[in-house]
Amino acid sequence: MAAASAAVRMLPDGGADDEERWLAEGIAGVQQNAFYMHRALDSNNLKDALKYSAQMLSELRTSRLSPHKYYELYMRAFDEMRKLEMFFREETRRGSCSVVDLYELVQHAGNVLPRLYLLCTVGSVYIKSKEAPAKDVLKDLVEMCRGIQHPLRGLFLRSYLSQISRDKLPDIGSEYEGDAESINDAVEFVLQNFIEMNKLWVRMQHQGPVREKEKRGKERNELRDLVGKNLHVLSQIEGVDLDMYKETVLPRILEQVVNCKDDLAQFYLMDCIIQVFPDEYHLQTLETLLSAFPQLQPSVDIKTVLSQLMDRLSNYAASSPEVLSEFLQVEAFAKFSNAIGKVIEAQPDMPVVGAVTLYVSLLTFTLRVHPDRLDYVDQVLGACVKKLSGKAKLEDSRATKQIVALLSAPLEKYSNIVTALELSNYPRVMDYLDNATTKVMAVVIIQSIMKNTTCISTSDKIEALFDLIKGLIKDMDGAQDDELDEEDFKEEQNSVARLIHMLYNDDHEEMLKILCTVQKHILLGGPKRLTFTVPSLVFSALKLVRRLQGQDGDVTGEDVPATPKKIFQILHQCAEAANDCDLEPVAYEFFTQAFILYEEEIADSKAQITAIHLIIGTLQRMNIFGVENRDTLTHKTTGYSAKLLKKPDQCRAVYACSHLFWTDDQDGIMDGERVLLCLKRALRIANAAQQMANATRGSSRSVTLFIEILNKYLYFFEKGIPQITNTVIQDLIELIRSEKQSDNTVADPSTEAFFSSTLRYIEFQKQKGGSIGEKYEQIKTSS
Repeated sequence: MAAASAAVRMLPDGGADDEERWLAEGIAGVQQNAFYMHRALDSNNLKDALKYSAQMLSELRTSRLSPHKYYELYMRAFDEMRKLEMFFREETRRGSCSVVDLYELVQHAGNVLPRLYLLCTVGSVYIKSKEAPAKDVLKDLVEMCRGIQHPLRGLFLRSYLSQISRDKLPDIGSEYEGDAESINDAVEFVLQNFIEMNKLWVRMQHQGPVREKEKRGKERNELRDLVGKNLHVLSQIEGVDLDMYKETVLPRILEQVVNCKDDLAQFYLMDCIIQVFPDEYHLQTLETLLSAFPQLQPSVDIKTVLSQLMDRLSNYAASSPEVLSEFLQVEAFAKFSNAIGKVIEAQPDMPVVGAVTLYVSLLTFTLRVHPDRLDYVDQVLGACVKKLSGKAKLEDSRATKQIVALLSAPLEKYSNIVTALELSNYPRVMDYLDNATTKVMAVVIIQSIMKNTTCISTSDKIEALFDLIKGLIKDMDGAQDDELDEEDFKEEQNSVARLIHMLYNDDHEEMLKILCTVQKHILLGGPKRLTFTVPSLVFSALKLVRRLQGQDGDVTGEDVPATPKKIFQILHQCAEAANDCDLEPVAYEFFTQAFILYEEEIADSKAQITAIHLIIGTLQRMNIFGVENRDTLTHKTTGYSAKLLKKPDQCRAVYACSHLFWTDDQDGIMDGERVLLCLKRALRIANAAQQMANATRGSSRSVTLFIEILNKYLYFFEKGIPQITNTVIQDLIELIRSEKQSDNTVADPSTEAFFSSTLRYIEFQKQKGGSIGEKYEQIKTSS
């Protein structure tokens, strides 16, 4: 064995890594001295056994090993010390030596470190023998271990003390329990050992050159469990009840954590406190525990520790309904919210992602513990808005991800966007997302609605919803449409279209308000979006018209119930929007659906009149259609006009159709022949109406139709349509005079006034002179 050790020591420096060589030398030294120690033990030679055990332990005095390698060496020596402890126990049991004498004897070892290891080993036997109170021996040992102040050697020595004493504490119910104060002694022993170990652990960071600081941090991290085990031992002491934990244990631990001012130690020890002590204790000491967080170093990852605490307590709340009352009693939400605010205030340089992550954790805690308190949820969102205030849209992808998590949490919890819409700060948080993420969040919202088949049934809620998903329904400031993937764009717009189909209310008036709200938003979407979104609105409007079948179409005013006329106005605006955006197929589909609706669903004659005039007015303003599509639509429109129930209504609709064939716009339609055909057709219908009136008791209403047609002739005459001549107008004036003088016509003051006004207009135009005067000069107004 000695030859092996010598051989290792003789390895040249270049034959192996220096540290590996030093470790090999140390292990060889342990093995060699352990061999001689066992031989002395076998011969019951206590003096030589102590001698060789001290020499074996002297190998732990090295300062050349890293913590990892030192641990390997320590474990070799530890295994041998356990055997030595068994020997001492057996010797004292047989009476071969007194444990008191043995305790005194080992204190004469030459070097401090071996002496203290031996003292701890014999001290374990001493406590086991019960020849002295456990508290006295433990107090003696923990004080004497102060003799080693080298960070690494002192840390392992105290770790050894903790290991050999953990089953010998004077705890309640333990065989080593003493008087009523013994539990305080047990706690004091563990606390004192913990405090000294933490000091040594922290000092390791400041040993050696600055350039190796990062390396030392990694090495210290490997040793953290040596310190943390003390807290685990404390949590296992039966006598540490809530009162003792609140009054003694937690304040002492937190004092050490805060005062050490070391970020690694603070993070790890706060995490240990949360993990090893019961949830009930955390809840009842929440204010004390949270008060430490703002005092931690700015570099400590507070968000992770606080998140773990809130996660544990939310799991505790979910474990039993009975404990929820405790959360309310201690005002857990208010304390967490206040603590997070103080942490953010104490760390003005905290990155945005850190602050938002804290609010995500607080919101998750709130949704799990107080799901019924929407005011709490809104408070969290409001606090986040306050933190973000004064900042532009987020550019940090990590912070953006956390904002999405913050906004998604209520959707996932409540499975109902309507609940989220009640949160006043929800849209304010969304405002800080960049355009791309705003769209992502909008898709998440729509997907939530689809997944849960959420019914959004009021216009004000839909107004709020469309404000949230505005990133999908219109171009955002600074957005680059050219960068959009075409397939992604289609999927986004199809999701909006599906959403529109889901909007519903049984109340007709509220449903109309919903459609108007949707219309207001989607018409801002531009030509690319209208192709997807407007058809959904049209179909929803048509469904409502079918539900309204038979209602009065002439009802007017803003506050009246929903009517087909109002819905056709929506369709009219949609068609005009499609026209403005140069979307001929979409616009044509609107008219096709309007005609189908007119044929199949509108039976009331007044509703038909309203609908056909809306169609005529809308079609007149459309300039998007090609020749074939326009001819088809105008033919349909004039055909429906001539088929209205009453002749006067037919007449008025047909002469209104004349405007479909002459527009003043550039490149507009100017078909004088078809204008004249419409007007002649209207005259024939008016003549038929007059004959029907004559067959009864006479009426002036048919004469009024002739006067209305005369005014249309005058309108197109002024437009310069060559087919409308002064001769045609003169003939129509004479026809009206003839009809007025007919025996079957009943005089009507309003008709007389209308005709007189028309003739005065002709005279007025004559007096203007110029080209207009010349046009009218040959028309005679006097009989």
